[in-house]
Amino acid sequence: MKIFVSLLLLLGLAIAGCKSPERRAREKAAAQAKKEDPELGRESPDVDFQAFVGRLRKAVQARDMNALASMMTADFAYVMGSTPEGDRKGDGVFQHWDERGLWPELEGILSEKFVQKGDFMVAPPQFANQAVDYDGYRAGIRRVGGSWKFSYFVNG
Repeated sequence: MKIFVSLLLLLGLAIAGCKSPERRAREKAAAQAKKEDPELGRESPDVDFQAFVGRLRKAVQARDMNALASMMTADFAYVMGSTPEGDRKGDGVFQHWDERGLWPELEGILSEKFVQKGDFMVAPPQFANQAVDYDGYRAGIRRVGGSWKFSYFVNG
């Protein structure tokens, strides 16, 4: 009798360890979706980049202009040629953000996932997708001299 119970127990364990058709179908669908979605897995796995983005988000949230200035490129772009003065780069970015109330918009864009577009890591991901005609605010980060720098936050 003990042998029969032991065999039933082993049979039960063997069956429980097998994948059900439903589980197999779910795993196959997930793998197919990952293969078909070009946006999945494009975020930089670089620990250095993730750390930089984390510090950048915190500095923007705190509106720490000294920390932000140290994280930006010298030619940081904040207005594209849509003004009479043309492109605006460098100094004046914080005043521009204050006057136009862009801090919340900047926080929102930086909370998005960053994906690669050319030499830049950009947010939101829609900006990198050529099939989407995205013309809203966007942020760009790139490597400069071996370290990450915040390069632009522009609209249009």
